[in-house]
Amino acid sequence: MKKKLLITGFEPFGKDEVNPSWEAVSRLEDIIGDYELTKLRVPVIFGTAAEQVLSAAETLAPDMILCIGQAGRRKAVTPERVAINLRDASMKDNAGNQPMDEPVAPEGPAAYFASVPVRKMVNAVKGNNIPCEFSYSAGTYVCNDLFYTLRHHYNGTETGVGFIHVPYLPEQAPEGAFSMPLETIVRALSIAVEVM
Repeated sequence: MKKKLLITGFEPFGKDEVNPSWEAVSRLEDIIGDYELTKLRVPVIFGTAAEQVLSAAETLAPDMILCIGQAGRRKAVTPERVAINLRDASMKDNAGNQPMDEPVAPEGPAAYFASVPVRKMVNAVKGNNIPCEFSYSAGTYVCNDLFYTLRHHYNGTETGVGFIHVPYLPEQAPEGAFSMPLETIVRALSIAVEVM
């Protein structure tokens, strides 16, 4: 019997008309390795993104939740090791919110480590000649807000939670910025899921 994976990607935000996280997630196979995938597109809105994922997870009861987001300036696929208890937005989210110096969860700890095998993911993706590196900060925007909220909610349970940032797609990258073809991002995510 296959395990259940809830995998999410974000809608476009800022000036972008596309978000590589959802473009890649939507193209993943429905079954990868031991996992049957349920795909969910979430809004770039503080709090709301996490609420939608938790609502979907309540119905699905997944074994793992893996969220994918865009980190345009990065030069590799970057699985995150740490979620921090901070909302500090350098720009407004898609609902016009711009929290600063706020905790994600007032009673929560300062940080959580990912509860998926991050090292295994990085080694497997790199082993397939795709740029992949550890990241020790998911930032303080909606990506981290989602990652932290899920880790906080599932702390002490058997449900694993992870987050992977992906670079710009070629069609959205500013001149001179690193980008990665969509098919490469899809392959990287497939490999990461396969080794979970």
